[in-house]
Amino acid sequence: MINHFTAQDLLGLPSRYRANLINSCTGYKSCNLLATKDKNDVTNVAIFNSIIHIGSNPPMLGFILRPTTVPRNTYKNIKETGYFTVNQVHKDIIADAHHTSAKYDEHISEFDKTDLNEVFLGNFHAPYVKNSAIQLGCKYINEYLIQENDTILIIGAIEHLYIDEKTLHPDGWTQLDKVETVASIGLDGYALPALLDRFKYAKPDQQTESLLNKS
Repeated sequence: MINHFTAQDLLGLPSRYRANLINSCTGYKSCNLLATKDKNDVTNVAIFNSIIHIGSNPPMLGFILRPTTVPRNTYKNIKETGYFTVNQVHKDIIADAHHTSAKYDEHISEFDKTDLNEVFLGNFHAPYVKNSAIQLGCKYINEYLIQENDTILIIGAIEHLYIDEKTLHPDGWTQLDKVETVASIGLDGYALPALLDRFKYAKPDQQTESLLNKS
């Protein structure tokens, strides 16, 4: 049986049910830890499932920040310092990664409340999450207010990329299942995706060909 919800039905649902439904029905999302450090050297790490690719030339990414009607320590730190890191979550740290969504005061580091460990690489201001297989050091570039719901799209330039070499294919493609990168389902679910296939560039009226299964 297929359930049908109209826009009016959705607005009439209990808020938590609606949030769970809309956050999860659009499919699997990326699962990353954003780490920052404020001007007083207090670090912060928080889980985000809204990291998106913006472009590769130059390399940029973005993420959605919820309305700043309540304190957003990640946002405050980025605005103060201009730097943040993006660290992929793997299956062995999902409980600690999820715990970073708890609302701690700004003077308390989530690194101190979990078994996640911060590590500083080079002279980059923000910490990385130790043992994350893919770590990106980013510089704040711009932000755009989404007027429809007062969320903010943050744009960051990728200045550093640390990546486990076993994920890399000769053409630069990254096979995330080799490092057990997880995906999120809604706000509180975590899944371990498995690679099914990879295909050649699609051309009109030509058969789709696999890059992995060449038999």
